[in-house]
Amino acid sequence: MARRGSYAKGVAKRDEILTEALRVIARNGYSRTSVRELADAVGLSQAGLLHYFSSKEELFAAVLQKRDEVDTRDYAHGEGDLSIASTPISENPFESLATVMRHNTEVPGLAQLYTRLAAEATDAAHPAHDFFVQRGHDFRKYFASSVRAAQAAGKLSPAIDADKVSTIMIALADGLQTQWMIDPELDMAEHIDYLAELLGLVP
Repeated sequence: MARRGSYAKGVAKRDEILTEALRVIARNGYSRTSVRELADAVGLSQAGLLHYFSSKEELFAAVLQKRDEVDTRDYAHGEGDLSIASTPISENPFESLATVMRHNTEVPGLAQLYTRLAAEATDAAHPAHDFFVQRGHDFRKYFASSVRAAQAAGKLSPAIDADKVSTIMIALADGLQTQWMIDPELDMAEHIDYLAELLGLVP
């Protein structure tokens, strides 16, 4: 019984760390957030914080996963299972993506964390590599299903390749986010809406 209680406390503390890390990184930015600051925020030493994660890189990958769960809950009205795969399919994939990108402008520190860690995780040995591989797979699958739903509803041409469009959407979002971090005047959502228009999406 004590072991189960200890495990539950560990899970709760890990979730507290990730929730606080989301707040601190969103406020300060990835490059200006240290493990010590995160540890202080949850009343732990640096060693104590890293007891819950094998490395700083694993911690930050877990932060991004937590961010996806929060976004699913808040923007896709998810309940229970908060994985990307459980998100209800939309008949307007571009509207969903534009909504997320607008939100990202409100949390630039987390956007910076995502972009920096995604680049580092192209190395197969990086602790976050598997996370990004799975995340990419899940998002491509989700957007492809959303494109097909739009086609079935008569909102997109049936000639469009849903799988290719879903890959383009992710590349567009990632590329726009990098450009936006360099030039904050760039309107990411506006460019996503424009692509929807080019593809003939019917409101």
